Amino acid sequence: MSNAAIPISLAQRSLPMGLLAAAGFLSAAGARVVDPLLAVIAQDFGTSVPRVSVLVAAFSFFYGLCQIVLGPIGDRFGKLRLMLGALVGYAIFTAACGLAPNLDYLTALRACAGAASAGLIPVCLAYIGDSVPYEIRQATLSRFLMGVMLAQALAGPLGGTFGEFLGWQGVFVLLGAAGLLTAAGLAVRIRELPDRTSEAVFNPENYVALASRPQCRDLLLATIIEGALVAGVISFVAPFLHEVYGLSFGGAGLVIAWFGLGALAYARLASGLISRMGEPRMVLFGTLLMAAAVTGVATSSHWAVLVPAEFLLGLGYFMMHTVLQARATELLPHARSTAVSSFVFMLFLGQALGALAAGGAIAAVGYRASFLISAGGLVVLGLGLHRFMRRSA
Repeated sequence: MSNAAIPISLAQRSLPMGLLAAAGFLSAAGARVVDPLLAVIAQDFGTSVPRVSVLVAAFSFFYGLCQIVLGPIGDRFGKLRLMLGALVGYAIFTAACGLAPNLDYLTALRACAGAASAGLIPVCLAYIGDSVPYEIRQATLSRFLMGVMLAQALAGPLGGTFGEFLGWQGVFVLLGAAGLLTAAGLAVRIRELPDRTSEAVFNPENYVALASRPQCRDLLLATIIEGALVAGVISFVAPFLHEVYGLSFGGAGLVIAWFGLGALAYARLASGLISRMGEPRMVLFGTLLMAAAVTGVATSSHWAVLVPAEFLLGLGYFMMHTVLQARATELLPHARSTAVSSFVFMLFLGQALGALAAGGAIAAVGYRASFLISAGGLVVLGLGLHRFMRRSA
């Protein structure tokens, strides 16, 4: 399509929500499915959970790093075209993870899968931003995020069950096959869908604007902190359940599935919460809810406490995160994919650093103390985000 703006009514009618949600599901599942597998992969390769936490960091780091390149490409050549190529790459590298003979090869393949996955969720967010006015964008984003939230709910049980009974390799092969099917579905429809392009996006001034404008800079800095704090918890709940409470990998996966159920609860409540609370209170309440849930995990005396804690963690996370996502779609309206990709770069850079830092903290002081550190950080983040949202409202 030409670089003229897409008419909103046309874009809303043509919004391929099923394909967008499927892409979001695969990307989120690819990131989260390894969490309940950390312990079994460590056993297979004869190492420790903190050592194999590099698999989380590798995916997250290269997912974030590639945003710098993929964002402008999506703006220039079309977001759906970029998404199609990303789906094919995701399918190939994710399936190949199931053939990795050792941890080094698996880490490299996870990095490649993360790089390909970088062209999925951020591109979907930017495409929705092109198509939907801001007044209803959060509600539309919550519909898209249903795919992401389903992945949060199913990645744990899927990964845990395969890890325990069929081996972790089968999980990656299954996700790769699903990626190819989704790519085929998009390839069939891509010519009939509107897809905004622009010839003026490969411009360093876009990044200068993101770094120099206080509203942009503050949002991006908050995002890297968010990523680090959240990754310091959610990536290690499954091995915590296995090592501290002796749960099987399948049982741990079922417990962490409640994170996804909390996310789904948010999707059902999103429209009412947004209208009643407003963005400043949404981010504050969401982060405080997360901090309370993480404190419950850290101080638990029985694994059952983690079921409601995971539910509240998922609910609070999406209350906070979807507000930041919606704000990110408005940072650079003329180069939306560049702005959203920069937002995601900061998020996943934070997650990579947070996973590595948490792995070191767990090795040094244990799971519970590491979780309490993250809980304290979430309280500080919530207060800071509340102030930022009120100031920029």
